[in-house]
Amino acid sequence: MSEEKNNPDFMGNVRDLLARHKEEELAPRQETPRHESADEVELEHLAELRTLLERIPLAEIAHIIEGLDPEERLVVWHEVREERGEAILEILSDEIREDLICDSHLRNEKTSVTAFELRNGRLSQISVTTPYDLKCLKPIWVDLVAPTPEIRAWVGRFYDVQLPNPSSLTDLEASARFYVEDNGEVHLHSDFLLDTKEESRNVAVALILHRDVLFSVRTEELPIFRLQRLRARTQPGYVTDGKDVLLDLYAADAEYSADALEDVYAALEEVSKHVLGTEVTDTEAAKILADIAREEDLNGRIRRNVHDTRRAVSFLVRGKSLSPSQVDDARQILRDIESLDGHTSFLFGKINFLMDATVGFVNINQNKIIKIFSVASVAMLPPTLIASIYGMNFQEWFPEIHWEYGYPFSLALMAVSVAVPFWFFYRKGWLR
Repeated sequence: MSEEKNNPDFMGNVRDLLARHKEEELAPRQETPRHESADEVELEHLAELRTLLERIPLAEIAHIIEGLDPEERLVVWHEVREERGEAILEILSDEIREDLICDSHLRNEKTSVTAFELRNGRLSQISVTTPYDLKCLKPIWVDLVAPTPEIRAWVGRFYDVQLPNPSSLTDLEASARFYVEDNGEVHLHSDFLLDTKEESRNVAVALILHRDVLFSVRTEELPIFRLQRLRARTQPGYVTDGKDVLLDLYAADAEYSADALEDVYAALEEVSKHVLGTEVTDTEAAKILADIAREEDLNGRIRRNVHDTRRAVSFLVRGKSLSPSQVDDARQILRDIESLDGHTSFLFGKINFLMDATVGFVNINQNKIIKIFSVASVAMLPPTLIASIYGMNFQEWFPEIHWEYGYPFSLALMAVSVAVPFWFFYRKGWLR
């Protein structure tokens, strides 16, 4: 094992496996000589990578992840065993840690109950599997992910708190989402943004403050919650009680929304370069409209999430249960949200402009087609008139009928009558 720890070629081995995995991923899907599909070969490489990572020390894995490109970094991160992942995240730099948490949804969607105690100014994370695990704990935060009714029942009985079903948190009435019980429990049902490469949506989370303990209940793991747990575990004095944890979750949600807005702006910048830089075909316009619609949907979700966070923080401030320093923090969150609100409005304007510009290109392309038909129909009117006149066969009026070259003469006359309008339209620039 000591030789493996000092092995300087771990990075090279990981890069080699990633290169082979990428080659198979880009290769055409066909049977190999050993009658294995390309998908099976890809899985083999990932299995080798997983086995190799099990032998590498945590600090070395963190060093490898920091040295990789973002896409390769995510592949390696997905193959790290979940139990080792939390320890590796604590070693990584803040920027890379946040990128991994936000881009990988998500390693844990199973039922879990986690309690957090405050020890030496930092959060200490304790996994809870039975009611007996709670007896020796004095947590400031109890986090429940996809809890069963039985789990919600015994956690609720132990702390004398009513925990809602996370699958039924969709009531839009503010009075039903933010309220205080007679015993002083503060209930907040808030939406938290989930933005990944595959999808963007809002996830409902129930937050309950009871006797200075924060209870959070949701159906799935979220990047914001993982990020806050890591910050509180690694930074002394980051939180002091359940209300601090609650405010920091809302602050992280605003920060996460700001990052998502930056991604929307970057995506729209790419679209605007394409729309305003070249002529757009109908096929390109269809793809551009799809991209714009996707960013508009994400911007709308961010706006809804920001408004929901504003209402929740305002409710906490009006409740007068926060300390003066916490009130200052809450007001700073509200100021941040106000700036985000203006930014979403700006992006909606940019989206509408790009949408109108793209639709304008579609109309121009259609007008070009209609113009061709219009010119053709106008150009064919003179030969049609000539043919109809000569078709009357008035021998006394049209001596060309008895002429040897009368028929070729009428055809030539019709050809000239077609060419003259086209020549005229071309000189005017209407055909260019």
